[in-house]
Amino acid sequence: MHRIADIINFLETLAPLQLQEEYDNCGLVCGNSTNAALGAIVALDLTEEVIDEALEKGFNLIIVHHPPIFKGLKKIDAKDPVTSMLLRCINHEINVYAIHTNLDNVIWGVNGEIANRIGLKNLQVLSPKAGTHRQLTTYVPSSHAEKVKNAVFEAGAGAIGLYAECSFSSLGEGSFKALEGANPFIGSKGLRHLEQEQKLEFIFPVQLETQVMMALKAAHPYETVAYNILPLENHFQELGAGAFGTLPEPLAEKEVLQLLKSIFQTGTIRHSPLTGKTIKTVALCGGSGKSLINNALGINADLYFTGDLGYHDFFLPAGRMLLADIGHFESEQYTSDLLERVIKEKFPTFAVLKTGRYTNPVNYFL
Repeated sequence: MHRIADIINFLETLAPLQLQEEYDNCGLVCGNSTNAALGAIVALDLTEEVIDEALEKGFNLIIVHHPPIFKGLKKIDAKDPVTSMLLRCINHEINVYAIHTNLDNVIWGVNGEIANRIGLKNLQVLSPKAGTHRQLTTYVPSSHAEKVKNAVFEAGAGAIGLYAECSFSSLGEGSFKALEGANPFIGSKGLRHLEQEQKLEFIFPVQLETQVMMALKAAHPYETVAYNILPLENHFQELGAGAFGTLPEPLAEKEVLQLLKSIFQTGTIRHSPLTGKTIKTVALCGGSGKSLINNALGINADLYFTGDLGYHDFFLPAGRMLLADIGHFESEQYTSDLLERVIKEKFPTFAVLKTGRYTNPVNYFL
């Protein structure tokens, strides 16, 4: 039987917590990760109806996109709707896990699912995220260079885009003098030793630092390993907010709006004035994406769609692109399908179900 921790560890391998935005609150919201996992309900939001569903199924894990605790709780008041739901989950030993902006910030995640639904090709991140990787430099005797490389690669370093086992090495001469109490792999105590060494350089995701360093030290022959770790400001195209790509064939603006309305089952679509242009390059962001309007303009998108746009936001394109608001829930609703799918692929014998409850708090009077 799987533990709650097994499900969480898998999700955090795909969408590491380090990728969440500073304002966010992803991770295990309440519960005990050491407990056995009896089944999971996947939903966009935690609601009383979703908790009812978990209890009916006998499941003890609810995976949500939106964290129920978003701002700090200053008191535990059962009359507060969020507190009431969490107390109910605690009393029934239901674990609640939130996977929010960390899932937004991986290209295969929320925005990748949206893009796939409308058939976008050549998908890229709209606003690449900096600070996601670090560079490791170490020095190793040439005789052990391959062993160290293999160990560090196995730990997850050296992946850049669609390429694995990436590194750089250069030959040089290292020197050291072992002092009293040392146990040198080569050389003699009290004497300076010169050794032909290779300088090895790797890139790795920040969340893998512990396991990469453990692998390096386990494979390295020296008693004391010399290394440097440097932060990188590089942008990696698979990590960041929003996405953009191209439609298989250009479409008229009204055709695209009708396509969005149909696929995302929205009651209405608010949009800026039609530009009269055909739509080929489409940018998007699930949820609340007004902060990326200028990014979409910067890549010359023909259309940018998201949710939660304000009145003044619709002035920003100024005829250069079509801007559309399809709704927050509507844009992210297929996140539950995505999570259900990847969990089932990894744990085929584990019971995981997309919620059958409709959690959108916004209604439309038609």
